[in-house]
Amino acid sequence: MTKSMTGFGRGTARHELLAVTVEIKSVNHRFHECSVKMPRMYAEAEDKIKKVISSYIKRGKVDVYISVESEKPNSHKLLVDWELLDAYAQFVRDASDRYNIEEDLRVRDLLKQTDAFTAVEIKEEHSADDVILSALNEACRKLSDMRTNEGKELENELLYQVQSLKQNVEYAMEISPQVSKKYKERLEKTIREYTNGIDENRLLTEVAIFAEKADVTEEFTRLLSHIKQFENALKKNEPIGRRLDFLTQEMHREVNTVGSKAGDERVAAVVIDMKSILEKIREQVQNIE
Repeated sequence: MTKSMTGFGRGTARHELLAVTVEIKSVNHRFHECSVKMPRMYAEAEDKIKKVISSYIKRGKVDVYISVESEKPNSHKLLVDWELLDAYAQFVRDASDRYNIEEDLRVRDLLKQTDAFTAVEIKEEHSADDVILSALNEACRKLSDMRTNEGKELENELLYQVQSLKQNVEYAMEISPQVSKKYKERLEKTIREYTNGIDENRLLTEVAIFAEKADVTEEFTRLLSHIKQFENALKKNEPIGRRLDFLTQEMHREVNTVGSKAGDERVAAVVIDMKSILEKIREQVQNIE
């Protein structure tokens, strides 16, 4: 199944007084890259979030935005560094004895030692994670559906372009054998114009050398093989973007070779058409997972 690398999905979930909204978008990228933006207090869930995303998306740059709203009043607890307070109280007593100064240590004096007190927010981590993942899965499903639908359109376009390329290859194969014949006729005409006779052996040798240099049978064979592999890849139910990109490059290389070897204006015109088609294929392949 052909999938596009671009898409968008949005998911929401609620639990008691907790509401989560997840938005996820993906664009073209050589590899899989994921960026998650969410409230810092839920950062511990990032690994779970990326694991879910990787189950849906194998290739592409993914940006995830998570917002969490809680209607429940925040509750806090106080963490006390008792060792620091003990040291402070002992210091006051030691200083009083050392300098014969009467000093009553009161609670308000201890409260001034702000480094000894930390207020932390109490949150229900597990239930929040469940809500986040629920919204995330909904967003990923919608994103995946969008990528699949766009992938079908890309597949249809690629099949059309590949068929057009194949037709051009078959036409070029038909006219290529005529290249040597035309070369022989031109060479024979030139020799007649500048000499009194024709050395048939020399003529046949020159034509044979040209035919060998202009032979593009192997290139056409490989080109048709790449086209068949390309069509088969489109039927696979797995990420195929990199494979299609590689096959497109190989087809382009074979077409370039044909253009450089076949010294005929008709073949050259077909080569230009094939290059144009391959450029369209290359642009479309860049969007496939």
